[in-house]
Amino acid sequence: MKDAFLGIDVGSISTKGVILDEDNRLLCSEYIWTEGDPIGAVKKLIGLLEAQFDKKEYQIVGTGTTGSARKLVGAITGATIVKNEITAHAVGTTSFYPDVRTILEIGGQDSKVILVENGVAVDYAMNTLCAAGTGAFLSSQAKRLGIEIEDIGDYALRSKHPTPIAARCTVFAESDLVHKIQMGHSKEDILAGVCQAVVSNYLNNVGKGKRIVSPVVFQGGVSKNKGVVAAFENALGCKVTVDDNGHLMGAIGIAVLARKSSGRRKFDFAIENMDFRAGEASCGRCSNNCEIICVYQNGKIIDSWGNRCERGSVSV
Repeated sequence: MKDAFLGIDVGSISTKGVILDEDNRLLCSEYIWTEGDPIGAVKKLIGLLEAQFDKKEYQIVGTGTTGSARKLVGAITGATIVKNEITAHAVGTTSFYPDVRTILEIGGQDSKVILVENGVAVDYAMNTLCAAGTGAFLSSQAKRLGIEIEDIGDYALRSKHPTPIAARCTVFAESDLVHKIQMGHSKEDILAGVCQAVVSNYLNNVGKGKRIVSPVVFQGGVSKNKGVVAAFENALGCKVTVDDNGHLMGAIGIAVLARKSSGRRKFDFAIENMDFRAGEASCGRCSNNCEIICVYQNGKIIDSWGNRCERGSVSV
């Protein structure tokens, strides 16, 4: 039986999962909405991946988790490796584009830039407060204009005179967009302006002070928006590569790391039918007052974290 490796990337908006073979070939993949329930989303994700997975030919011997809920998901899946999104995206991208120098990534509520030299991430930056350059912003503007988010790119590319949209922050951008609608600007021009605003916001905030060098790879859910891709190419003056699986690159990267790690543990698909719960409690045993996160499987604690001294440790 051949070895396979599971990678799970759980973000605030979407949850992604892939299964790779020893040669980094994609055996299965899924992309679903987190809907504020990372545990429920992962259980659903595992069920969807299981339906595609050939258990007669492969067995999963390594599991990796990344994303904002990586520690929680790592606990319930028995992950052999848990890493942050920067590492996962860098490893995933360089595995398929070894010459990449700049990785642009825009997801549902966050965005990041990763600078690479000789296949190694040497610098990065993430958005902090503003969401004007993310998928959530694009989604809300598409809804305001009565179109599907998947159609934004097609509308934007038909524009001849993109409407200037203030890109300083979400509030200013939305207020300006409403004003331009009331002035009678076409949907095509407004959406082209929105795409340019996303890129302007990204480069002036996330990319501020960063030397963006070609080859450039753009990933994350927003990379599927052709209007934003075109706006990046215009702003940067170079080709921007978008991989067909760019929206899955965090999951791919952590699966690659699971393959490279020394740890091996057979993954059990049965966890999709188990009951998991996360709880929070204040330690109170010293002045730190640490908030301890405990994860329970079928009522039994399986992991905990958050303590800053041994008095807050919880027996597992």
